Amino acid sequence: MNQQFKPPSVRFLGVICVAVLCGILCLGLWPFHVPANEVTWLKRQNGLRFGRHGTAMSSSAFTVTGAGDDESGSLEIWLQPRRIWDSGTFLAFYSPEDPIRFSLRQSQTDLQLRAAIRDKSHHRGSATLFLHDVFRKPLPVFLTITSGRNGTVIYVGGGVDKRLPDLRFSGTEFAGRLVVGDSPLQSDSWSGQLLGLATYQRELTVLEVREHCDSWIRLGRPVMGGDERNVALYLFDDGGGDVVHDHATSRADLCIPEKYMVLDQALLESPWSEFNRPGDFWGAVLKNIVGFIPFGWCFYVFLSATRHGKDVTLITVTLGMLVSLTIEILQAYIPTRTSGVTDLITNTTGAYLGVVLCRIVSPILPVKMSWLSVFVLTRR
Repeated sequence: MNQQFKPPSVRFLGVICVAVLCGILCLGLWPFHVPANEVTWLKRQNGLRFGRHGTAMSSSAFTVTGAGDDESGSLEIWLQPRRIWDSGTFLAFYSPEDPIRFSLRQSQTDLQLRAAIRDKSHHRGSATLFLHDVFRKPLPVFLTITSGRNGTVIYVGGGVDKRLPDLRFSGTEFAGRLVVGDSPLQSDSWSGQLLGLATYQRELTVLEVREHCDSWIRLGRPVMGGDERNVALYLFDDGGGDVVHDHATSRADLCIPEKYMVLDQALLESPWSEFNRPGDFWGAVLKNIVGFIPFGWCFYVFLSATRHGKDVTLITVTLGMLVSLTIEILQAYIPTRTSGVTDLITNTTGAYLGVVLCRIVSPILPVKMSWLSVFVLTRR
């Protein structure tokens, strides 16, 4: 039994197919350009304000020498999120061989920490943990994270908030390029104010943590005793320009690009990496499948009207895959978008489901809703 589309509707359906294709391209490639980097200096105090798409990154990679304790490290950061229900990465260290050594992310009111770790046998791995309600109030938060042989301690406002005796990372995790306000691999912008940042190649004591927190808040900088092995120190006191000077020995200044950019944006990121990336993975999968169902449906009907072979399904699905592949490749050059293999798979699946649904529903629609007959196959 052959299936054929009504001849008078072929041209109209062709227009519909073009409209569906344009809609998918618009949704996949918007905003079509690289936006400005929304990073500005605060006017009444030292610091930077990060907007919807903003980032700054170190001019060179940090290196950790053998002078310090390789099994310890500390980080201080003073910040205020724009909204407590937002999410985004506000700090990450990156190197090509180890893309994300250490990162901090706001997940609404929670703090998400990801770090490369070593177990007691010195085997490397990674760990992700959440610290709840760190950003529950719309106020500046001073965070200190120290790690040594006795584990990791997270301080909020100079006080101990969480002890993690089984989690240990070294000062080497603070090596590589530093990115603030965003992720180094895919767009995950954070909005808020960054007021201070410092890293150390040793574990700070409880007293040092308290003294540093107090001096940061009172003086805008930590008062050091001279033996903290300070690696990076950003006071954000420049007041203007596109450079944030590093006041520590490394002299790895932060650069503020004119246009928003992702340091090393991934092309066709693997499904496993996308699954482990922050965000609503399954929600994105569902949207990508549903978004390509109209493509599969309309193109299958149109091709059935112009071709009468058995390869219409294969052609339709292949076209869906090629359109998705084109979008994913182009997205790798638009920093506000993400490029991944998962999207390619789910889009192609959506196109196939569109074909299946068309073949199932076609006999029903003309009977129930005759005005939709242009979108269905008719038997002869």
